[in-house]
Amino acid sequence: MIGQRLEVRQGQGLVITPQLQQAIKLLQLSNLELDDFVEQELERNPLLQRDEPEGETPAPTERIEAGDGEMAFGDGVGEGSAAAMDAGSDDVYGDAAPGERTSDRMTDEAQPGLSDWSSAGKGGQTFEGEGERPDAHEPTLWEHLQAQASAAGFTAADHAIALTLIDATDEGGYLRGELAEFADRLGVPLARIEAVLAVCHGFEPTGVMARSAPECLKLQLIERNRFDPAMAALLDNLELLARRDLAGLRRVCDVDGEDLAEMIAELKALTPRPGAGFGGEPAQTVVPDVHVRPDPAGGWRVELNADTLPRLLVDKRYHGLVQAGARSDTEKTFVAECAAQANWLVKSLDQRAKTILKVSSEIVRQQDAFFAFGVEFLRPLNLKTVADAIGMHESTVSRVTSNKYVATPRGVFELKFFFTAAIQSVDGVAAHSAEAVRHRIKTMIDGEGLEGDVLSDDRIVEILKEAGVDIARRTVAKYREALRIPSSVQRRRMLRTA
Repeated sequence: MIGQRLEVRQGQGLVITPQLQQAIKLLQLSNLELDDFVEQELERNPLLQRDEPEGETPAPTERIEAGDGEMAFGDGVGEGSAAAMDAGSDDVYGDAAPGERTSDRMTDEAQPGLSDWSSAGKGGQTFEGEGERPDAHEPTLWEHLQAQASAAGFTAADHAIALTLIDATDEGGYLRGELAEFADRLGVPLARIEAVLAVCHGFEPTGVMARSAPECLKLQLIERNRFDPAMAALLDNLELLARRDLAGLRRVCDVDGEDLAEMIAELKALTPRPGAGFGGEPAQTVVPDVHVRPDPAGGWRVELNADTLPRLLVDKRYHGLVQAGARSDTEKTFVAECAAQANWLVKSLDQRAKTILKVSSEIVRQQDAFFAFGVEFLRPLNLKTVADAIGMHESTVSRVTSNKYVATPRGVFELKFFFTAAIQSVDGVAAHSAEAVRHRIKTMIDGEGLEGDVLSDDRIVEILKEAGVDIARRTVAKYREALRIPSSVQRRRMLRTA
């Protein structure tokens, strides 16, 4: 029988309000995107205005004690001030009572004058987020190089060096900066920087990360197997080519006119700007969102960059005037929505600043050895470790660290720079850096010729487990292939031939 009836059912579900979605998006905005967003809000919301302080306002700060895990908060940013934006609306509205509208609270507390609701505006952070991106875009040169660096089989320290060199590469593909400065900043020998750069010179496009036009052309000629003494002499005397001094070129290259013409034709077929063919906007100067400085009392002081976050005020006096003058329901609704949006924005900026400060401080605490001793002392670190330590969700930490930069005594780094993979130990207590395990595999295989025995992937797994590293065979094979090391069968054949 077909009929109609009414039923009442009770269930639970997760509802993300539009304001909570905006708060999550706000957390991952870059400083430029955040400024654009605030400008739009100022244009359409008459209750908002910028706060133009006469004097300099100190940025929220945290002090990381050396040797222990304690953090001292300053400037009103205290324990529990960071918001896990994935948890719920309480993280957006702070101490608002359940079911209470922000506009209601502002109306009850309304008083003449301006009320500064934006303590977060005194400092903050800026970055480009990773979720809700627009349409897919052409990969930039830097993204292309970073992807190759991740697959190059570097150790943790060498990978950090490679990322530093990539960051110093301009849009044309040339490395800017002295290698000695990079070595001093990262606390490693100059030879280590040169060795990493030699690997990077094998990245695509060929010639990238060269330090001069002759070096760029040389790398391309080497790939084509056309770099010989005559071509080397030509590259050393490009100023003669610019002056069209062909007689001088024939003399220094020790070739005849026909050979010289062929050599010049080969040079014309090369690419003097290997990075020019990649998409993306021109590189912009990175403005750090967090500063890490040595604390005179010991440890590190972490503070937000006060120049990167807008400071907003809610004009309660004007709100009282327009609310009293509203006559129709449409006008009253518009005023209430503007009030709610204004309060939401300044409170979300407050939560955003506290969240960024807390995440950054925990990263500094975890990687304090890097700041003190250099890149060799990077520790295995993942999002979950940081999230658990500060009581947040992993996705919140991910949003905070994406495309956000920290200025340190060792240079400016993206916050994600400090996350390195780890492999669990057999006892389940300690963890081993994936890069360190990869290096150990390479060392074992490099010693095969001396010991006269070729190690299979299964045997490598057994040796590593004996050393306390819990690793699967497929992981060993993946690391070996990333290091461009042939299989045990191929290595055994090569050893016999030798």
